[in-house]
Amino acid sequence: MTGMTRTFALAVAPNGARRTHVDHRALPMTPDELGACAKACLEAGAAMIHLHVRKADGTHSLEVPDYTAGIDAVRRAVGNELVLQVTTEAVGVYTPERQIATVRALHPEAISVALREVLPDAAHAPAAEAFFGWLWQAHITTQYILYDTEDVAHYWRLRASGAIRPGRHWVLFVLGRYSKGQLSSPSDLLPFLAAWQAGAQAQGEALGATPWAMCAFGPREAECALAAVLYGGHARIGFENNLYLPDGRVSPDNAASLSALTAAAKPLALAPMKADALRELTR
Repeated sequence: MTGMTRTFALAVAPNGARRTHVDHRALPMTPDELGACAKACLEAGAAMIHLHVRKADGTHSLEVPDYTAGIDAVRRAVGNELVLQVTTEAVGVYTPERQIATVRALHPEAISVALREVLPDAAHAPAAEAFFGWLWQAHITTQYILYDTEDVAHYWRLRASGAIRPGRHWVLFVLGRYSKGQLSSPSDLLPFLAAWQAGAQAQGEALGATPWAMCAFGPREAECALAAVLYGGHARIGFENNLYLPDGRVSPDNAASLSALTAAAKPLALAPMKADALRELTR
């Protein structure tokens, strides 16, 4: 809190794994484009960039050299003024073993990882749980991606077993991932919150002890994000999931999409936090 203003973490997801310049000319794909986008989004209020990188042919990559080039470009553009979170998204290409190997090789500041990808079945549990333990010990801030209420329940089972330790992580609720056309509405947040609160209560954890954020699909993205912030959460915005402004117009760039949320939040005395505040929140 600063005076009467409450702060929230605002992350940008500027490109994702699938969209290209065919979808939007301002979608960053190359390292230089990622650096320029990161700088613009920092100025628009972002505390974190959720980083996807591409191969030379423009397709999704978890290859270490591709990641190194992207990370270096973003750091040249913004230094440490953004938390740099690398994705481990498989996109049907990378196995859990490859996802884990990339993170171990990069040793980045922060990652996102979908439970259902690295721990799809009991056979993968030993390797996944060892990975979760290593992330905690290595002080790599981890964001566990949860696609539905069963994923939320799975997360809390892993917390209860000790496979995921308290601290040094947060979670991301993905709203509307499996609805028709991948469109989200603020009400999609409610089942997540109910499952999250039930899990915290069963674990004996105070609400808010583990931070949570959300991402959403379609032109109601900013509405969903504002709802999350009003409920005490945090938000991820960007071209990975949505190319539109709240009024239905195509957004000119990722920074404009962030500004749609911050402009709506400002009259409510809600403001985006800086990267170091996010680092403190998820330490």
